[in-house]
Amino acid sequence: MGLIAVFQSLGRPALDELVQSISLGSLRTYQMFEAFKIRARLDKLNLERLRRSAPRLWERLEQGDEELAGDLAQAVLISNLGLVTQVLDFLKIPHDGSGFFQKGLTTEEYLTEGWQQRTFQEFRTRYPEALVKLYINHLQWETDRQAPVFAG
Repeated sequence: MGLIAVFQSLGRPALDELVQSISLGSLRTYQMFEAFKIRARLDKLNLERLRRSAPRLWERLEQGDEELAGDLAQAVLISNLGLVTQVLDFLKIPHDGSGFFQKGLTTEEYLTEGWQQRTFQEFRTRYPEALVKLYINHLQWETDRQAPVFAG
């Protein structure tokens, strides 16, 4: 599974919703602002231009721009660290308190059979479904790049 497949499974309306959830302040805090601006091919990055760029971003995802998919997913998730930390706590995955866990961490003991569905059921009413599915799939992609896309 690639992150493009995740975005395509969510659909174009979900992309609009996810793009609107991006916090420019979070991008600045995590030093992603300039890199994301370049990846999104925006000469100026503000909320209005970002929102209006969604159709072009979707076209690039449809054309297979995996680097865009990765940066876009990262921008959305960094902007929604509340969800990330709550999911990691729910799954009892050790992390630094900000939603980041060690890349070498073995997650098999935490990501037991059915973890995706349990996580989706737990968080789908608290957060937008597209955001929850994006994070479930991103976590799955981080730990097993061969796993199929979780559609809910």
